[in-house]
Amino acid sequence: MTLPSPDLSALRDAIVSGDPSRAMPALVGLREVPDEQAVPLLLLGLEQSIFMVRSLSCAGLGVKQSEVGWQALVNAVQHDEDANVRAEAANSLVSHSLERAWPLLREVFAADQQWLVRCSILSALAEQPTIDPAWLLELAAMAITDADGTVRVGGAEILGRLVRDHDRDRGDGNGDGEARALLLQLQGDSDHRVVAAALNGLQG
Repeated sequence: MTLPSPDLSALRDAIVSGDPSRAMPALVGLREVPDEQAVPLLLLGLEQSIFMVRSLSCAGLGVKQSEVGWQALVNAVQHDEDANVRAEAANSLVSHSLERAWPLLREVFAADQQWLVRCSILSALAEQPTIDPAWLLELAAMAITDADGTVRVGGAEILGRLVRDHDRDRGDGNGDGEARALLLQLQGDSDHRVVAAALNGLQG
């Protein structure tokens, strides 16, 4: 027995209604809609004034992937006024393509001082098992200079991962010197959470 097709007109009306209690379930419902029909509605969601609706639209565009969706996510991560939306857009760009997202997110990380955006980028990239360790090192080096302790913790955790991965994969103790040196510096950090993350990273 086949399920009835979603009513695209009703979904559209809900998305533009200005009522998040209607718009958000409609956006979630687009999971059941083919990409070519879902993407225009997700783009419509990205134009709405309610940040939760825009954020959920970004998440949807990470699943329902298209070139026009990619461009909309790039615009959102660079220009949306709400940090939640920019953070979700960053996640979705990584879902599209790690290689394509990296140079863009490196620039966004350097320019966007909002801790939520920076933490989202750290998390999204650190979760990628195939990411170039040099990219992670560059990102972590920026993160540990952040004024926000939560961002510095994220950077310290990435440095710890680099040390552990290097020890496990090569076991020669060379080549991870920069990550170790940065972790050693963080033992003097003013935030006890950063110090704990640094010590944990050095212990492997």
